[in-house]
Amino acid sequence: MSETLDLACELIRRPSVTPDDAGCQALIGARLAALGFNVETLEAEGVTNLWATLGDSGPLLVFAGHTDVVPTGPEEAWATPPFEPTVDAEGLLRGRGAADMKGSLAAMITACEAHLAAGGVPGVRIGFLLTSDEEGPALHGTRHVVEVLRQRGEAIDWCIVGEPSATSAVGDTVKNGRRGSLSGHLVVHGRQGHVAYPQHAVNPVHQLAPALAELAGTRWDEGNDFFPPTTFQVSNLHAGTGATNVIPGNVDVHFNFRFSTASTAAELRERTEAILDAHGVDYSLDWTLSGEPFLTEPGTLVAAVREAVAEVTGGEPELSTAGGTSDGRFIAPTGAQVVELGPVNATIHQVDERVAATDLDHLHAIHTALLHRLAPVTSPG
Repeated sequence: MSETLDLACELIRRPSVTPDDAGCQALIGARLAALGFNVETLEAEGVTNLWATLGDSGPLLVFAGHTDVVPTGPEEAWATPPFEPTVDAEGLLRGRGAADMKGSLAAMITACEAHLAAGGVPGVRIGFLLTSDEEGPALHGTRHVVEVLRQRGEAIDWCIVGEPSATSAVGDTVKNGRRGSLSGHLVVHGRQGHVAYPQHAVNPVHQLAPALAELAGTRWDEGNDFFPPTTFQVSNLHAGTGATNVIPGNVDVHFNFRFSTASTAAELRERTEAILDAHGVDYSLDWTLSGEPFLTEPGTLVAAVREAVAEVTGGEPELSTAGGTSDGRFIAPTGAQVVELGPVNATIHQVDERVAATDLDHLHAIHTALLHRLAPVTSPG
C-alpha cells in the first residue's frame, strides 16, 4: 500500500460527517508540523479549520480542501461499511470521502512530503487551507479563514482546490472556474376561496403561471468562451391545502440561477423582478447569493497544472467550469489564481463512493510535478 493510499484510509476511518472534523485535521496538522509548517486551528461556530504555512517569502501556493463528508445514507445499502476503507478486487478504494475529498487531501500531503524530502528550501511559500464546513452551509469554513487572512493582510497567489474534477481518468479535466449560484424564494400572494366561487378568491397559481413561463423561457445570456449560458431552474413549487375544492392562498417557489461571468447577480435579480412586475404578480421575494462566478484565465497556474498532468499521464487536460459550486468561490475574489484538480467524480455523494487506488498515486505524482514547477527546490547553499 502506498503512503497516499494509507493516509487516505486513515482519513476515511474518521466519520467526519459535516460539520464534524472527527480528528482529520489533527492528523494532517501533525504531519505538516513535522515538515516545519506553522499550523493553526481557526475554529468558528463549531467548525474546525486548519491554516498551515511553510516559508517566509515569495508567492504563496495553497492547497485547499475539506475534511467533512456528506451523510452516508442507509449503511446497509453499502457493499462495505462506509467508514471502513476497503480496496476491492478491482483495485477500487471504497468508503465515504474516497473521492470527495479525502483521497485528494492524502495526495496533496504526500506530494508535499515528497517534494520537501528532495532537500533544500522551497522557492515559494506553501500553505494548506482545510475546513470541516464545505458540505454544509459553508458559512464558517473557508469563508471565515479567507476573512481572517484578509484582516492579516495575507494574500494567496495560487490555489489548488482538491475537488474531484476528473471525468474518466485523473487529469482529464481541470476546473479553472465555476458558475455563480443565485437562489430565490418566491411567494405569490392570492386569496383563498372555494373553487365554485372564483369571483371571491384570487388564484395565485393563475397569477404565477404566465410569469413563470416567461422566466423559464428567457435566454439570460449567451455565455462566453469558458462558460455555458446562464440557466434558470425551479427546484420546489408548492400550493394548495390538500383539498380539491379550495383555491390556495399562496404559491411557494424556490428557484436557482447558475450564472456565468456574462451576467451579474444584480442584473438577474432586476430582470426577474421586472418580469414578475410586468405580469402584475403580487409577490414577496428573498434572494440568496451563494457565490459569484469565477474564472482563472490561462497563465502561470494553469500552465503549470497542464504541464504536470502531461508529465504524469501524457494527456492534455480539458479546462472546464461545469458542475456545482466549490470553496474556490471564496478564494478567487481575493485575486488568487484558482484551479480544481482531483480524482474522478462519478460516485461522489453516492452509496458505495469509490475511486481507483492507482488514481490517488497518479494524483500524488501530478501534485509533486506541480510543486517542482511552482515551488522549485534550491540548494541550501
